[in-house]
Amino acid sequence: MIVYKCRLLCIIKLKMKKTEKAAKGEPRLGREKSVFWQAVSLTFKFGYTITIPLVALALGGRFLDKKFDSSPLLLLVGIVLSLIVSSTVLLVKVKKVMEEMK
Repeated sequence: MIVYKCRLLCIIKLKMKKTEKAAKGEPRLGREKSVFWQAVSLTFKFGYTITIPLVALALGGRFLDKKFDSSPLLLLVGIVLSLIVSSTVLLVKVKKVMEEMK
């Protein structure tokens, strides 16, 4: 849910910047492509920010579950820990993007 709100907020901000610059007389076609690819790039960055910790910590939890025979416990701990890590890193990235847009 947080990811979709962040993506939507960033896309809206990018579109607002695009319309402001287009009103100043800059060419629109090249600018629209640039904004589109910036949004795509931002989406992939957010996706990797969530996916990499989730997969790494879930696999680590699964490995430790097999090693210590504590079936779902460490897998769930890995998933919860990945949610915390992903949320923190995502928040930092969103703040950075928001600062760049100002």
